[in-house]
Amino acid sequence: MKSENKYIGDDKFIKFLEHYACPTPLEVVKLRFAGAICSPNGDLRPTDVISSLWENNQSPRLSTKNEADLFFKFFMGLWDEMFSAVAENKITLPKIAPNDDIKEVCRCRFEQLELGFVEGFFGGKEDLKIPAYIAEVADSLSRLALLYQTLAQKSENEKNHKNIFDAVIDCDKMAVKSIAFLIENYVLPHIEELKRTVN
Repeated sequence: MKSENKYIGDDKFIKFLEHYACPTPLEVVKLRFAGAICSPNGDLRPTDVISSLWENNQSPRLSTKNEADLFFKFFMGLWDEMFSAVAENKITLPKIAPNDDIKEVCRCRFEQLELGFVEGFFGGKEDLKIPAYIAEVADSLSRLALLYQTLAQKSENEKNHKNIFDAVIDCDKMAVKSIAFLIENYVLPHIEELKRTVN
């Protein structure tokens, strides 16, 4: 899909989120958008997802029409970027290195999967009518998110983090494969119907 709104890039978008005191980190925003794009909740709008990035859906007050236009233009630039990633089935997790703080990595992974993709996919509804195998894939992502939490706890008592790092890499591979399976089998067959506008 040709994006109508150009994504401003990660560095500028992080500053944009900071400017509006958004408590949701960029990587979680990306995966929540990806999950929402894949969502079978036909009533879900980008504005709903954007509002959900702030606590109690209290998105910031926008003083002028110009500010509001830019606010949604920047968000829709990222939305269109993630739509393209879904359409190409190229949703990934941020790369990690052996010297990264493994406990922090696990915490971020939990948020990216559970508060990001899974929350976006269900779009605020628990009773979505979806095939059993797709529900199982979504559940498996939630279980993987919890596994990251378990690995984070184990890292507190583990001096050598290599085994935990390797386990995180394995979990990452399973998570990416699960998302790719969901997209290939459930989303791509009707990707054109999933285009959502800001209104």
